[in-house]
Amino acid sequence: MNPLYSSAEIRAIEQAAAAALPDGVLMQRAGQAGANAALDLLPFATANAKVLVLAGPGNNGGDALETAAHLAYAGAQVTILHFPPQSEPSAERAAAMQRAQTSDARFDDLDAAAITGTEWALVVDGLFGIGLQRPLAGALRALAETVNGLKCSVLALDLPSGLDADTGAIVGPDGVAVHATHTVTFIGNKPGLHTCDGRDYAGLVEVSRLDIDAVHFAPARLHLNDVKFFSRRLRARRHNTHKGSYGNVAVIGGAQGMTGAPLLASRTALNSGAGRVYTLFVEDALPCDFGQPELMCRVAAGFDLEQATLVIGPGLGASPHASDVLASAIASGSALLADADALNLLAAYPRLQAALAQRPGGSVLTPHPLEAARLLDCSIAEVQADRVGAARKLAAKLNACVVLKGSGTVIAAPNGDAVINTTGNPALATAGTGDVLSGLCGSLMAQGWPMWEAALAGVWLHGMAADVLVTEGAGPIGLTAGELIPAIRVALNRMVQHHGR
Repeated sequence: MNPLYSSAEIRAIEQAAAAALPDGVLMQRAGQAGANAALDLLPFATANAKVLVLAGPGNNGGDALETAAHLAYAGAQVTILHFPPQSEPSAERAAAMQRAQTSDARFDDLDAAAITGTEWALVVDGLFGIGLQRPLAGALRALAETVNGLKCSVLALDLPSGLDADTGAIVGPDGVAVHATHTVTFIGNKPGLHTCDGRDYAGLVEVSRLDIDAVHFAPARLHLNDVKFFSRRLRARRHNTHKGSYGNVAVIGGAQGMTGAPLLASRTALNSGAGRVYTLFVEDALPCDFGQPELMCRVAAGFDLEQATLVIGPGLGASPHASDVLASAIASGSALLADADALNLLAAYPRLQAALAQRPGGSVLTPHPLEAARLLDCSIAEVQADRVGAARKLAAKLNACVVLKGSGTVIAAPNGDAVINTTGNPALATAGTGDVLSGLCGSLMAQGWPMWEAALAGVWLHGMAADVLVTEGAGPIGLTAGELIPAIRVALNRMVQHHGR
């Protein structure tokens, strides 16, 4: 189910597989996989296609040389820009160099003007793989910037040069990376291709396991999100049911000037299937939500918190009363999701964190990077430099299922299991979409979904709704959070029709 592997895990798999194979076989297989991916991107008349292959000094460069040889044999006009190793190359890389030299590929020391002045059908990036530790500098940095200015497709071998395979961050505080339109990644999929900068730089990702025997792959603790992870919870509704069959949600927030946030969360909870939804205000309650009159608007004080799944934080504010309400919610026996201002209050009051961590049933937290940084007492840059690690650390610290929002949202469990989400797009970068997500996850929890599956499904559906709307022309520019709500309802019903029991 879409496993993801760290660089260390990939190296261990590679070493174990290589020990059982003749020398150089894996590099040859990588070269063939790279060539197959490249040929899929070339026009039908391959003989007229000009391909620039960037071959770096390490084994990723060896993969590129093998790819170049195969493309030349297939009839493409291949030019290799080669960066030789400073020390003795590995035997397999030397063999790849020999094959490239005996093919029809041409080695050339192209400058930036020559590169930009040629109409390339494709650029193959084989400069650096998972071993890159330092940011691209000097001529290599300039080359990456030149390639990023081209209009043609760019195929990265294993991962775009300059990108960290584990974190998805560009290597170096002021680093650059090759902006690929496609990536063929070898042995196993890498988390860095799917979160942080990875989704912008990797393009469409294809995995080639290089025919490595499954025995060499240990069970993964990190995966890409998949409907299969939560489809067993999708059930068609029976006729003989009533509103009490689908749970109650209480959304708690709505301090002065922030009443829209809990309304967005409440509307989403109702439209995604909760039987009853209460909107609880820490200050004066609205008489009614005239846009969604089915919601029951109440004052939070005096409400029986044991009767509903609690979604606390949207527009909650930071008043002493708000912190008291949060403390009561944490002390309740109800399922709990904390978002927005509830997370800021948790960061400000260690006693609330301690109480949250001791909840027998755990909770769900949905921070964005700033909120996560406050809870971890670190900087946003540190969170973004290792999003998976930050989510896991926070989940373990607070005994919670953590949804670290952002490009490639990370969902982490207290036991270290983690998932990176694949749906969603920049349309979600607007106010209120986090409130919609919290209401959706809370609604699923109220309907009996375990927290983990509710978080996985909520994040997936939230992103899918945005993807559908963008496909229909409603974004990404200018899409509003409220527009997601009916799209989520449609997506959820279609999923139940397709996967439900």
